[in-house]
Order: sequence, then C-alpha cells, then structure tokens
Amino acid sequence: MTTDISWLIGGPQGSGVESAANVFSRVCAQLGYQVFGKREFYSNIKGEHSYFTVRIANKKIHSNVNDVTLMVSYDAETIFRHADEVMKGGAIIYDSDLDALTTDDVHTLDSPFKNRLHESLKSKNKPFTIPGILETAKERGVNLYPISFKSILAKLAEETQNPKLKGLIRMYNVIGVSLSLGLLKMETKYLIESIESIFAKKPKVAEINVQAANYAYNQGTTFTGFDYSLPKVPKQPHTMLVQGYQGTAIGKMVCGCRFQPYYPITPASDESVYLESNELLEVNGDRPGSTLIVQSEDEICAIGMTLGGAVTGTRSATCTSGPGFSLMAEMMGWSGINEVPIVVTSYQRSGPSTGLPTRHGQDDLLFTINAGHGEFPKVVYASGDIEESFYDTARCFNYADIYQLPVIHLMDKFLASSVITCPRFDSEKIEINRGKLLNEIKTDDYKRFELTPDGISPRSKLGLEGGVFWNTGDESDEYGHITEDPIMRRKMMDKRLNKYEKILKEIPDEEQAVSFGVHEYTVISWGSAKGPVLDAIDMLKQENINVGFVQIKLLNPFPTDYVDFLLEKAKKIIDVEANHTAQLGKLFAQHLHRDPDNYILKYTGRAMTSTEVYASLKKIINGTAEKREILMHGA
Repeated sequence: MTTDISWLIGGPQGSGVESAANVFSRVCAQLGYQVFGKREFYSNIKGEHSYFTVRIANKKIHSNVNDVTLMVSYDAETIFRHADEVMKGGAIIYDSDLDALTTDDVHTLDSPFKNRLHESLKSKNKPFTIPGILETAKERGVNLYPISFKSILAKLAEETQNPKLKGLIRMYNVIGVSLSLGLLKMETKYLIESIESIFAKKPKVAEINVQAANYAYNQGTTFTGFDYSLPKVPKQPHTMLVQGYQGTAIGKMVCGCRFQPYYPITPASDESVYLESNELLEVNGDRPGSTLIVQSEDEICAIGMTLGGAVTGTRSATCTSGPGFSLMAEMMGWSGINEVPIVVTSYQRSGPSTGLPTRHGQDDLLFTINAGHGEFPKVVYASGDIEESFYDTARCFNYADIYQLPVIHLMDKFLASSVITCPRFDSEKIEINRGKLLNEIKTDDYKRFELTPDGISPRSKLGLEGGVFWNTGDESDEYGHITEDPIMRRKMMDKRLNKYEKILKEIPDEEQAVSFGVHEYTVISWGSAKGPVLDAIDMLKQENINVGFVQIKLLNPFPTDYVDFLLEKAKKIIDVEANHTAQLGKLFAQHLHRDPDNYILKYTGRAMTSTEVYASLKKIINGTAEKREILMHGA
C-alpha cells in the first residue's frame, strides 16, 4: 500500500516553524519514510508569515504536491492563507483561541491577498473570520480539530508545578508537531530523540519540551475521524536527511576546497555558515583539513580574495546569489584572461535588482553564461537536486583546475530551502584532479601561458621556485608580459576559447546531460525543476502515459551534439523552467536551431509542484494547453 501525505505548519517568522518542521521530518525519516520538505518565508527578520510543507511517502519522491493532508496552525494567518489547500478527507489542527479573530486582526495579511480572500468568502456567504474560512473547509470534507494551545501549557504547568510554562508560547511549535504525530498514530520514541538532539546543549530546555511533547501527543491521540496514519516502515539502508546547502558545503570539504571568502546574501549565506561551523577531520584517511571562511566587505572583495587564493594553488571558491554575482562579473574576466581556476556557487533567486530576496527563481542562466565583458571561456553547470550537488561540486572544481577557467555552479533557492532524504554521500566516489598544477619547475624558461599542443599551460603556484609569472588585466604573451601584438593576441584568444571544444570532447556525456527516457513528448529542463518533472512523469505513468525527460547539466559550453542525439526520436519538445523568458528554451533554439513546442514556466517566486507540472503536461498531450503554460500554485 502506498503512503503519500503532506503536512504543513505555519507561523510568524521567528516563531520556530523551521525547527518544528525539522523535528517532524526527522521523526518521519527515522520511521523509514522518504521526505521532501520545503520552506517559504518573507525577507524580513521577524513577524511576517513563514510556512514549511513536508511531503512523506514510502516511495521515492522528488518534490511537493499541491494538496495538504494535515495542517497545524497556532496563528490565524496560516489558516487564512492555507486552509483552502487542505484536501477532502484531510485535517486542520488549530488553536481554538483564534476563533474570535477576523482578517482585519491580522495586520500582516497583504492587501492583494486579503482582497482575494474576501471575494472568495463573500461568494460563499461566509464572514471574514476564522470560523468563516474553517466552515468552507469543513464543507469540502476537511476534518477540524480545535484545541487550546494556551490551555495545554497551563495544564502542563499545573501538573509539573512549573508556572513559567504558561507563558512559553515559543513551545507552540513543539505542541503542534506533537499533536500531529498523535493524530497520525506515530511512535513517540523518535519524537523524544529528535527534541533531545536539537536541545542537546540545553538539557533543561530539552526536558520542558519533552514534557510538552508527551502531553500534546496524548491529546492528539484522542482526535477521531482521520483516516491517515504513519506506522513504521522498513527503512532504506544508508540514507540520511539533508538540507539543500549542505550538499555543496560538504562537497567542498571533501573535494579539497580550502578557502571561501563570501559576503552574506540570501539564500547563499547558509552554505558558508555551515562551512564555518563544521570541520572536516578526515576523508579516506588522506585528506584532512578545514576550509578557511572569510566574510569580506562586499562581493567584489570576495571574488578578489578567491582569485588570490587560487593563484597560490589553493582550491578556492565563493558563494553568492544574483545581485552579488552581478558585482563579481568584472573580475570574472580577470579570471578568464589569466586562466585562474575558481568556482562560484550561485544560489539563484527572483530578480531583477533585489527582487524577491527569499523567493525562488531560475532567472540567471543567460546572465551567468554571458557575465563579464569580452570573450573568455567559462563553464556553467547546474545541479538538479541536493544529492547531485555533492558530486557536482567536486566535478566543478575538477573542471576549473583541468581547463584553468572560472566555473559557475548554479543552484537556487528551491534547493537551498529543501530538506530531503537521500542516499548518504559517498566520499569514495570523489576524485580530485588538479590538472596541470605544478609542484616543481623543471625548466629555466617557465612560461605560465605557454602555447601547448592541447591548449592548457602548466600552472605554477605563487612562490614556487623557478615559477615566476606575471598576472595583469591586459593581454599578455606566454610569460604574462603585456602585449598588444596582433599575432600574439590571436594566438592567446584561440588558446583560451578553443577550450570549449576540448571541454565538450573530454567531459563524459553523462555529466553533460542525463536522459530519463525519450518519448514522443519529451521535457527538457535544468536545475531544480528536475524533481517536479520526475514526479509529474511518474504520475502520468500511472495513467499509462509516457513522457520523456532530458536534464541538461552542462549549460556552457552547450552540449549541442549530445542533446541532439538524445532527442532524436522526440517529436514534441516541452521546456520546463522557473523564469519568464524560457532561458533554456532560447539556448536550445540557438544551438539546435529548433524552438521548443511548448513551455511550462513559473515566475511567481514560488517553487513548482509536481501536481501543477503534471496538469500542464496532460493539457499539452490532450491538445488543450496554451503555448506558454504559466504555473501559479503557492501562497
């Protein structure tokens, strides 16, 4: 029997929503379930609405769906914003003390949403109140479970003779999780273990939370009429629960990155903070060491320091998002003309300008490919999920070292804010290739930019005996001396840009693009759209409808011949991505001289769900779709 449910918790920013979701996710993972969780939040520090949706299944999953099976809320805004997402037969656990509130009492409801909500309630002859919107849910067949969170704390305070508990509303998140687990008839063992682990350094806080969790769990078991449960299932061996930014961070540790300057920016900063907080002790017995993290004064300084580190021979990277990458564009050219290998991990978000600082978007593909003035080679590479990002990080450093150029590793907010179960990262699969990095100079006439037969010059570390070289921002000869000679200029330009041909020839096909099968209707996509596409295709398979999928990972240089080969039997090409202008579609048309037949696009700042991708694909197959299907799900 297949189990597949979604759980949602919401609350004001800073109220512990993420902690609650992490507890719930950990418990589900311990019980043997596959987990896919996604956080959405506003760009302020505290107060505005934040919510976390966790999908749980006893099969492999890669994304969220539209429908919510169980929602728990200790604030009014979560009910107003998400009650209509709860499916028939689903349930809402909510704080009964909210019953007196109206939409006017919730000052963080923005006017556009509030007006839409009022129109909807008015059409159903419902008041603009919590009881009004809950009544609409009940009429759709949703189970309602009101309970006073305040009373739970009061009773707990009385039983434990600890009056301070009455005012600890911060514990509402633990209460909400525990009520949910009780309703779902889940084991309490892992709930207690998760709480104790999270508060391991605060034993008294852990004790109080455990008491609240046990009490609320018992209350949850008294709820009746809900048909869903999560009993323990056989656990897949060698799996782990991991959050998006941890894939690239751990990948950097393992593959030998030892220097990462950065300037804080959402959603990239979490990666650097993780690296600052964790230390690599040993990998395979021979690669100990930690990464030096430096918070710089701005992004220009960050990439400048990264280049300086790379010139010493140290594997160096920086981590940023769109606005920060914009500031780095000039020095990308310095990396290109001096053939300095660096990796820039770019976590995309919605632009332009500041745009939506904490929301999702795949807006920067063409920008990263064309970043920097003049012509110089760079690799642009995109990971489709967190597991991939670990292994791709090592590949990106190898590409940088082997071909002596900048590599932009594209991630995004969807990946950064996701929590998933996946196979444990295997460090033994990581190979480190430093290319032509020299440990000693065996000639009296060292040329840093030597015109070699394969176009790649032996690279001296800064300070290596006999390895004297010059770096400037100007064109140079083989030694690095400035030159404006037209013959030398042509040779150096050819040397650098001919690397593209070498890259396409040498990088294995399976690292350039991945085929999940090709049929008459075939999707092309990149980055985090991979998960929703895979799940949508799986949903269509249940209806005996086969749709192909080719994930393009190497985006610059574009693997034209290989993608053309993969799509040879596809009659209809469907481009799926999270931007307005279908940027992959433009690349596809540019290189394969063929426009995609249909587009499925989302640019609301919210991540795709497999449900809406499935619905659009089905419309395309049935001939009822628009040329551009625009996805809109998400609060």
